[in-house]
Amino acid sequence: MNDCVVIIPTYNEKENIEDIIQAVFAVSMPFDIIVIDDNSPDGTAGLVKNFISPEDKKLYLVERHNKLGLGTAYIEAFRIALEYGYEYILEMDADFSHDPKDLTRLCNACINDGYDIAIGSRYITGVNVVNWPLSRVLLSLSAGVYVRWITGMPIADPTAGFVCYKRKVLETINLSKVKFIGYAFQIEMKYLAWRAGFNIKELPIIFTDRIRGKSKMSIKIFREAFLGVWHMRLSNFHKKLHEVK
Repeated sequence: MNDCVVIIPTYNEKENIEDIIQAVFAVSMPFDIIVIDDNSPDGTAGLVKNFISPEDKKLYLVERHNKLGLGTAYIEAFRIALEYGYEYILEMDADFSHDPKDLTRLCNACINDGYDIAIGSRYITGVNVVNWPLSRVLLSLSAGVYVRWITGMPIADPTAGFVCYKRKVLETINLSKVKFIGYAFQIEMKYLAWRAGFNIKELPIIFTDRIRGKSKMSIKIFREAFLGVWHMRLSNFHKKLHEVK
């Protein structure tokens, strides 16, 4: 077993899943993979099973019975990764919007440079996004400004989903109390880690919009993120009030 594991949540990713598994395994630094699939009707899980070898335990598949959301998928996979003893636990998308070659940079920031969390950031050195319409770029940039304004969290790309955590971060955060299941989950995890005093580093990446398959973004997910930021801020305010009392 390697020290580093990549969690890849999937729902209807049959066009990408085989290629992304092969691309991660082709990276010069060794990574294991946990694919967590939300009962994809297109047969994504079946394609993953073709890569699983009982003798060489580098790939694990978690099959869930319903589409339960990105946040709950990551929480379940985090617990599995901790149980299996991994020291460095990474998140990435299945659709090649995150370049597997950047996994090494994220992991080395935690292994060699002393950071507790490394974020693959689209905006730390400008706007590094390919194939998004201008409207979506502006929406994403505005979301970052909005999150920083409300929370005070000094992260340029708080909604980023390309992240490496040291295990102590996930052991410290009470995963059972993480509330959000959509993209607000990414904001909440960073906020909880920042509030806990962990050392966070943003590394510039090139984010390329998916070529194959369909985006999972929806109005419901956007609404959760918009309102969730206020919930996080107010929850922390109430916590401080109780501490004062």
